[in-house]
Amino acid sequence: MRIKENKSLFLKQFGDTPQLRVLDFLIDNYNFDFPMTEIAREGNVSYNSLKIFFPYLIKSHIIIKTRRIGKSDYFKLNLENQFVKNLMKLDWSLVEESVSSKEILVKM
Repeated sequence: MRIKENKSLFLKQFGDTPQLRVLDFLIDNYNFDFPMTEIAREGNVSYNSLKIFFPYLIKSHIIIKTRRIGKSDYFKLNLENQFVKNLMKLDWSLVEESVSSKEILVKM
C-alpha cells in the first residue's frame, strides 16, 4: 500500500478512511469498472480490508458487478443509486467551491 501524497478535496473534507478512499477512487473513475484487486491498489486500501466492507457496498447497491473476465469480477459505482448520485454531486460541489475560492484569491 502506498501513501497518497495529495489527498482529494473529498478526503480532506470527510476524513481518510479505507471506505472513503475506495469511494473517492470510484467517484473519480465512475465510467470504468475494476476488479477488487485494482480497487484496493488504486484506493490505497489493503485487499483484506476491502474484503471486509466490500460486501456491504454491494448489498446496499452502491457498487454493482458489471462483468466477469476469467476468474475476476469487475465492479463500478451504481450511477442509478440515489446515494451515489448525491455523493457525486457533493464531490463536484467541493471542487467548484475550491475553484471559486482560488479564483477570488487570484483576483486579489
